[in-house]
Amino acid sequence: MIPELDPVIHAQARLRVTVALAALADDDLITFPRLQELLDMTAGNLSTHLRKLEDAGYVEITKTFRHRTPVTQVALTPDGRVAFTTYTATLRALLAP
Repeated sequence: MIPELDPVIHAQARLRVTVALAALADDDLITFPRLQELLDMTAGNLSTHLRKLEDAGYVEITKTFRHRTPVTQVALTPDGRVAFTTYTATLRALLAP
Protein backbone atom coordinates (compact mmCIF):
# COMPACT_ATOMS: atom_id res chain seq x y z
CA MET A 1 0.00 0.00 0.00
CA ILE A 2 1.32 3.42 -0.96
CA PRO A 3 1.17 5.95 1.91
CA GLU A 4 -0.60 9.26 1.29
CA LEU A 5 1.00 12.67 1.68
CA ASP A 6 -0.78 15.22 3.85
CA PRO A 7 -2.79 17.30 1.32
CA VAL A 8 -2.67 20.39 3.56
CA ILE A 9 1.12 20.48 3.44
CA HIS A 10 1.55 19.00 -0.03
CA ALA A 11 0.43 22.08 -1.99
CA GLN A 12 3.65 23.72 -3.17
CA ALA A 13 3.12 27.09 -1.50
CA ARG A 14 2.09 25.54 1.83
CA LEU A 15 5.03 23.16 1.69
CA ARG A 16 7.35 26.14 1.25
CA VAL A 17 5.72 27.91 4.21
CA THR A 18 5.97 24.81 6.37
CA VAL A 19 9.62 24.21 5.46
CA ALA A 20 10.49 27.83 6.33
CA LEU A 21 8.68 27.64 9.67
CA ALA A 22 10.13 24.22 10.52
CA ALA A 23 13.62 25.72 10.19
CA LEU A 24 12.86 27.97 13.19
CA ALA A 25 13.43 26.81 16.75
CA ASP A 26 10.35 25.47 18.54
CA ASP A 27 9.65 28.74 20.35
CA ASP A 28 10.64 31.13 17.53
CA LEU A 29 8.26 33.34 15.58
CA ILE A 30 8.71 35.08 12.25
CA THR A 31 6.96 38.25 11.17
CA PHE A 32 4.56 38.10 8.27
CA PRO A 33 6.59 40.56 6.14
CA ARG A 34 9.81 38.62 6.75
CA LEU A 35 8.14 35.32 5.80
CA GLN A 36 6.63 37.00 2.74
CA GLU A 37 10.06 38.28 1.70
CA LEU A 38 11.75 34.94 2.38
CA LEU A 39 9.24 33.04 0.26
CA ASP A 40 8.80 35.76 -2.40
CA MET A 41 5.00 35.54 -2.15
CA THR A 42 2.36 38.23 -2.38
CA ALA A 43 0.63 39.17 0.87
CA GLY A 44 -2.69 37.82 -0.40
CA ASN A 45 -1.24 34.50 -1.52
CA LEU A 46 0.67 34.02 1.74
CA SER A 47 -2.42 34.94 3.79
CA THR A 48 -4.54 32.38 1.93
CA HIS A 49 -2.07 29.57 2.53
CA LEU A 50 -1.48 30.55 6.14
CA ARG A 51 -5.23 30.45 6.73
CA LYS A 52 -5.40 26.87 5.43
CA LEU A 53 -2.46 25.87 7.63
CA GLU A 54 -4.03 27.65 10.59
CA ASP A 55 -7.39 25.92 10.00
CA ALA A 56 -5.54 22.58 10.11
CA GLY A 57 -3.90 23.58 13.40
CA TYR A 58 -0.41 23.61 11.85
CA VAL A 59 0.42 27.29 12.36
CA GLU A 60 -0.36 29.89 14.96
CA ILE A 61 -0.78 33.51 13.95
CA THR A 62 -0.33 36.16 16.62
CA LYS A 63 -1.30 39.80 16.08
CA THR A 64 0.18 42.38 18.42
CA PHE A 65 1.20 46.02 18.36
CA ARG A 66 4.71 47.42 18.53
CA HIS A 67 4.75 51.19 19.06
CA ARG A 68 1.17 51.45 17.74
CA THR A 69 2.10 49.53 14.63
CA PRO A 70 0.36 46.18 14.05
CA VAL A 71 2.72 43.20 13.93
CA THR A 72 1.67 39.76 12.69
CA GLN A 73 3.87 36.86 13.74
CA VAL A 74 3.70 33.26 12.56
CA ALA A 75 4.93 30.05 14.16
CA LEU A 76 4.59 26.35 13.51
CA THR A 77 2.52 24.63 16.21
CA PRO A 78 3.58 21.35 17.83
CA ASP A 79 0.93 19.62 15.68
CA GLY A 80 2.41 21.35 12.64
CA ARG A 81 5.88 20.05 13.49
CA VAL A 82 4.51 16.52 13.85
CA ALA A 83 2.63 16.83 10.56
CA PHE A 84 5.76 18.09 8.79
CA THR A 85 7.91 15.30 10.26
CA THR A 86 5.30 12.75 9.18
CA TYR A 87 5.09 14.34 5.73
CA THR A 88 8.86 14.17 5.20
CA ALA A 89 9.00 10.56 6.48
CA THR A 90 6.19 9.58 4.12
CA LEU A 91 7.92 11.28 1.22
CA ARG A 92 11.16 9.44 2.01
CA ALA A 93 9.24 6.15 2.14
CA LEU A 94 7.68 6.86 -1.24
CA LEU A 95 11.08 7.62 -2.76
CA ALA A 96 12.86 4.62 -1.22
CA PRO A 97 13.73 1.82 -3.62
